[in-house]
Amino acid sequence: MGDQIARAEDFEKKAEKKLSGWGLFGSKYEDAADLFDKAANAFKLAKSWDQAGAAYVKLANCHLKLDSKHEAANAYADAAHCYKKSNIKESISCLEQSVNLFLEIGRLNMSARYYKEIAELYEQRENLEQSIVYYERAADLFQSEDVNTSANQCRQKIAQFASQLEQYPKAIEIYEDIARQSLNNNLLKYGVKGHLLNAGICQLCKGDVVAINNALERYQELDPTFSGTREYRLLADLAAAIDEEDVAKFTDAVKEYDSMTQLDVWKTTLLLRVKEALKAKELEEDDLT
Repeated sequence: MGDQIARAEDFEKKAEKKLSGWGLFGSKYEDAADLFDKAANAFKLAKSWDQAGAAYVKLANCHLKLDSKHEAANAYADAAHCYKKSNIKESISCLEQSVNLFLEIGRLNMSARYYKEIAELYEQRENLEQSIVYYERAADLFQSEDVNTSANQCRQKIAQFASQLEQYPKAIEIYEDIARQSLNNNLLKYGVKGHLLNAGICQLCKGDVVAINNALERYQELDPTFSGTREYRLLADLAAAIDEEDVAKFTDAVKEYDSMTQLDVWKTTLLLRVKEALKAKELEEDDLT
């Protein structure tokens, strides 16, 4: 590994020397780019991620001097992938640079991919607000390129995080829209009940019984098979439990569903919120009597 670092530093010194020396404008940047590329690869082999990232940034700058925006964008992305292992903030900054260049040259699909990657890095840091911003940018670009599967994957993340941040109307709108789209696709039809369940759980979080029941009616109109599903039965039972302010009935309905289809962490978290609100209401009623 020490050998690789020595090799990398040697390539880097030679590259810097090329840049500071005389020579035909284009050729010195081309020569330096070749050396920075070799330096970055050697740093990668030595697992010296910060130094590899820095070498790729220098490579990107050489490509920009040569007006090779595509190559510069790729070099920034390579830098980001090295920094990802050691410096998330720097990784995000390099991905931003890469996206801006890809947008300039009309490579929207690549821009969308890297916006999604930035969103995932913010997700990793549990910065849900920023993650939503970048998933939204990625979803818009994927949609403009008709890559609807990727767009909807991003939109589901947005809905998930929006609901965690108690932005329930935003989440409901996304889940209902994806359910609507999926109905017209034979491959995606099976997932409709799941999207409607997610939308319904967000409706429950709002705590408005009338709105919940109206939503259930709309979901049946949207998909006539929905009323025969366990997902519909769960939502209807939970809505009745909220209406009757019956915590035990609410708990039983959740347990029954969970015994056959295990609830994931997101659903469990949101249903616990609803249950806590219901408990608080029950205590309030007890205090008044």
